[in-house]
Amino acid sequence: MLKKSMDTLERIKPEAYAQKYQNGTILILDNIRSAFNVGSIFRTADCFGIYKIFLCGITCKTDNRELQKTALGAEISVPSEYFSTTIEAIQSIQNEYHIIAVEQTNQSKMLDEYVFDHPKNIALVFGNEVDGVDLEVLKRVDEVLEIPQIGSKHSLNVANSSSIVIWDMFNKRK
Repeated sequence: MLKKSMDTLERIKPEAYAQKYQNGTILILDNIRSAFNVGSIFRTADCFGIYKIFLCGITCKTDNRELQKTALGAEISVPSEYFSTTIEAIQSIQNEYHIIAVEQTNQSKMLDEYVFDHPKNIALVFGNEVDGVDLEVLKRVDEVLEIPQIGSKHSLNVANSSSIVIWDMFNKRK
């Protein structure tokens, strides 16, 4: 058994990424406090062709050293945009995107039963590590998804949650 080399993986160059993945899924990061989590989300976004990431509120920008350390260059390939509030980010795309928050609510749809079949592109909202997606933001989304869980903890790390949801969407839509 041999590990695949970078040449055999045939990855696109970071500068070609933005041209290839235009008008696709957007991630909206609602006040994520850890730059390491944000960097990890950028890497997952790059792996699965996410079009853009909106960095909102206290979420760090791409010039953050901790983000860069974790993202390993994905902050260069995946375009991002900063908004002072998540509401502003949602308002900027609400007519063109189907906006889905990932949160545990009394109206959540379970991810394992969910079908990503919307005519519009999708925007996924991920929330703060402690407080989750802000209640005012939840009032402005089209749907809410929940990752089924069976353990004693009530939630997953936001970077892990984003990886699970992005992979599930990628897998179901291919």
